[in-house]
Amino acid sequence: MKKILLVISLGLALSGCAGTKGTIDKDAQITQEWTVEKLYAEAHDELNNSNYTRAVKLYEILESRFPNGRHAQQAQLDTAYAYYKDDEPEKALAAIERFQRNHPQHPNMDYALYLKGLVLFNEDQSFLNKLASQDWSDRDPKANRDAYHAFAQLIERYPNSKYAADASERMAKLVDALGGNEIAVARYYMKRGAYLAAVNRAQKIVERYQNTRFVEEALAIMEASYRKMEKPRLADDTRRILAQNFPNSPYLTKSWSDSNIPWWRYWK
Repeated sequence: MKKILLVISLGLALSGCAGTKGTIDKDAQITQEWTVEKLYAEAHDELNNSNYTRAVKLYEILESRFPNGRHAQQAQLDTAYAYYKDDEPEKALAAIERFQRNHPQHPNMDYALYLKGLVLFNEDQSFLNKLASQDWSDRDPKANRDAYHAFAQLIERYPNSKYAADASERMAKLVDALGGNEIAVARYYMKRGAYLAAVNRAQKIVERYQNTRFVEEALAIMEASYRKMEKPRLADDTRRILAQNFPNSPYLTKSWSDSNIPWWRYWK
């Protein structure tokens, strides 16, 4: 009985492969007499109509038949975009890297860098929701840094690119996200009484993300942590910096030396 089931399963698997192969062969057969221009136009139409799987197939056929020339080069970029729109970030990044490797001096390299940044920027599909809710704790800081680096490359190498302005705006959001991630970690340590770790995270915000909205809270966390660590001089110095830069800060009205303060209420 086991042998029979195995044969049946194997037959079903092979028939499935045959079906896929048949689809590919059908595409190859239909497009056999097509020129590179017609093949590219058809693939581009599929892309514009959000038929991403079909578009990728046609681009692959184009590259295999016409590996040289501008259509094949553009097909690589379009393939990356199709994967990006189809929520396949890993495949999109692989296609972009292949394009960068094969055509380092291509006139559309600014777009390749911009697309790479977009893929990384949108890797977490809930990112825009987190922007609105200011919830950074689950956002991958590596994706933020990689996206920032891609946009920074674009602006540095192609300052006049039509994508530069949008890249610059996204970079500002990414810096805010990086600062937000650090403050989320600092809050985490603060709530658990890991004061030295909280200081280290908060200090990183003050040093690296001075233009973000998290500096005020970072200074407050540093002061409170120093009080708990019984380092009054460092706490007083931090409080003076807080007062100089944020004279109306609500944190200045709190007495961190009071050991009865429930710390977690201030860092949720």
